Formats: sequence, C-alpha cells, structure tokens
Amino acid sequence: MIRHIKSARSKADNSLDSALTRTVQELLAKVEKEGDKAVRELSVRFDKLDRPSYRLSKAEIDACINSLTRRERKDIEFAQDQVRKFAEAQKATLSNLEIETLPGVFLGHHNVPIQNVGCYVPGGKYPLLASAHMTILTARVAGCERVITCAPPFDGRISEKIVAAQALAGADEIYCLGGVQAVAAMAYGTESIAPVDMLAGPGNAYVAEAKRLLFGKVGIDLFAGPTETLIIADDSVDGELVATDILGQAEHGVNSPAVLITNSEKLARDTLAEVERLLKIIPTAAIAAKAWEDFGEIILCDTLEEMVSEGDRVASEHVQVMTRDPGHFLDAMKNYGAFFLGARTNVSYGDKVIGTNHTLPTNRAARYTGGLWVGKFLKTCTYQRIETDEASALIGSYCSRLCLMEGFAGHAEQANIRVRRYGRQDVGYGMPAAPL
Repeated sequence: MIRHIKSARSKADNSLDSALTRTVQELLAKVEKEGDKAVRELSVRFDKLDRPSYRLSKAEIDACINSLTRRERKDIEFAQDQVRKFAEAQKATLSNLEIETLPGVFLGHHNVPIQNVGCYVPGGKYPLLASAHMTILTARVAGCERVITCAPPFDGRISEKIVAAQALAGADEIYCLGGVQAVAAMAYGTESIAPVDMLAGPGNAYVAEAKRLLFGKVGIDLFAGPTETLIIADDSVDGELVATDILGQAEHGVNSPAVLITNSEKLARDTLAEVERLLKIIPTAAIAAKAWEDFGEIILCDTLEEMVSEGDRVASEHVQVMTRDPGHFLDAMKNYGAFFLGARTNVSYGDKVIGTNHTLPTNRAARYTGGLWVGKFLKTCTYQRIETDEASALIGSYCSRLCLMEGFAGHAEQANIRVRRYGRQDVGYGMPAAPL
C-alpha cells in the first residue's frame, strides 16, 4: 500500500505560460532583426551592463583567472579533470562502424562533432561556474571546433569565477551576456557574434523558453525546468541525513520539487522533524522552506516493488538511493536523470565535482531521455558504399519493385538504370527489374 506522510501543496505546472512565451518571442525577434543593437539594449535593461563589446578580452579573462586563489584554481581544475575523464571514457565507447551486409555492400556510420556550440552558464541567483565544466569541457572532449559561452554579470559586474572556469575549460570566445539576448545572439548571430549550431546549458524560465522556441533553428541539449530531487531510502539511514539532502537541493528555487520515498514510517517521521530543525539554521532557509512547503512529498511504501514503481512514476532529475541494496534500484528502475547510489554520495557531488554531467532532464522527461553527455555533441551520420556490379544489380532489383509498390516511378528508375548497367538486364523506365 502506498500512502503520503506529506503531500505537496502544489503540483509542478508543466503547461506553457503564454505571457512568458510572448515575451520571449518578442525578445528573440528583436535580436534577430536588430543584432548587436538589440543585444546592447536588452543587456542594459535587464543586466544593467553597457560595454563597447560584450566579448571579454584576453586581458579581462587573464585577470579573472589571476583573481583566483591558488586553492580556488586547484579546486576548479580538480572538478574539470573529473568531468573530462568521464567524458573521455564515454567517448571511447562510441565507435565508428562499418559492416558488409551482403557481398560488396558496405554500410557504416561516423560520429561527427557538431562544429559550433554555444554554452550558456547561468549566474543570476548563484554564479553556477560548475555549468561551465559540464558544457564547455564536454563539447571540447567531443571534438567541437568552436565552443563559445555566455554568462550574465553577477551583482552588476563580470562574474570572475565563472569566467575563469569558462577559460580553464577551453572556451574560444567568452561573452558577458545573460538571458534571452545571450541565447538569441548565439543562435541567430549578430554583427559581432558568429552563429552556433547548438545551444547547451541550463538557465531560468526565460532562457529555457528561448531554447525551446529556437529548437529547429539550432539544436539544443534538452528542455530543462526547476531542479528536482528524489530520495529513496530505508531505515539503514537516519532522518538528519535525508533532511540535509532534501534541503540541500530545495535551495535551488522555491519551485524545486523534493520527494522522499521510503518503506520506513519512522524514517519518514524523523525526516519531517529534521527538516523543521534544519530550516531554523540553514542560510538558504527562505527558499528551501517554500520549496519544501509547496513541492515537498514523503511517500510511504510497503515493498521494494512499490518503491520502484513510485520512483519510475516520479521520473525525477536526481534520484538518490540510500538503502541496504541500492543496486536493486539501478537494475529495476527505468525513469531517472541520474542515480546517486549509497549514503556516501549525494546530488551535490554530481552537481559540482564528481565527473558525471549535471545537466539532466526535468519535468518527467527522464521517461524518454538521459542528460547531457559527450554523445549529445556528436552526430551519428550513416553512409553506404557498393563495390561490385553484382551487388548493385541485386539491391536495385529489390529497390525497383519496392518503389513501384509505392507508386514512385522515378525512384524505381534510379534502381533500374543500375540494374541495366551493372546487371545487364533489359529493364525499361518505370518497369520493374527482372525478378530474382
């Protein structure tokens, strides 16, 4: 039996906000039409930043790197090393392919890097320099030729740590631009910014909607919403640990869902009490408390099967498993953005340093996609080659008949002319090839 110890007051609203959509459409159209002029106007309006050029100079970038303490630089480089190692290992699993399906018939694919990638690094509420590792480094490992990046100013000035992280990750061009104007400038191009082929990176609701509307004009990594956390736990852990991990992610925003699924009523009650205690002392309590009040849930299950079923129903971005056998959920669950298995790890490790990518599906998109990884920056492009006359005539005979089943006489003749030339069979225009 499944029951709620705590229910959410609100449900995540996945419907599109028509007013927000109209606003974003107007901003996109303005940048597309007016280019740099619109970018400057919107940057002054929204970010209070006016510069001759929004592209940072080498001297400015060097100054940002030099502003880091030795410890800060080592910490950033450590995190980037972990992201790079995992992305390189992922890429190593992606091989080019060629097989001979019939004598003389060769089919294959190549994994081709996207040439131009634009990475957005959010920096409004928090300067999320970790997003620079996740997007820029991953695109670099994939082999993308040009990787540019935008991040808004933080507190009205260049966000030095974000810029340093962007530069250390290997960005070719770094712009101090935020919001819709940043992704629009990268997608459409302006007089001073060459356009990209793909956009990657998280952002606020306006950035997310801009990416959605730009999809098709450019590729995007995925559609992203507020951060989500699901904890699956049993009585092998305590309420303090669970509450800490819930509130540690709820601080992302007042609309960040945080859910506990457990088969221990004692753990559920202890977690409730610990959440209340911690909310009196954590610095981000105002945000986390609102998120927990409106979007927090505790679901009590009787069996592991019910816990798996509820986990798949929630289909959360982050799924932290703290049970006696976390591997059971790794084997059994199907819908999740990323797993964090065992009490020794947590979502924060994944967000900042451990090496897996933190750009993950939200709004139950984990039902049909995984998160950002090196493969997102690669196009798997197929090819075919026929090396013998006999093979061309054989395939042509089948192709001709199949085309005529569909009424495509011109398609059939593409096959027939090769049957005549390479198979030396008497086949007229629009007529089926000789039967085999």
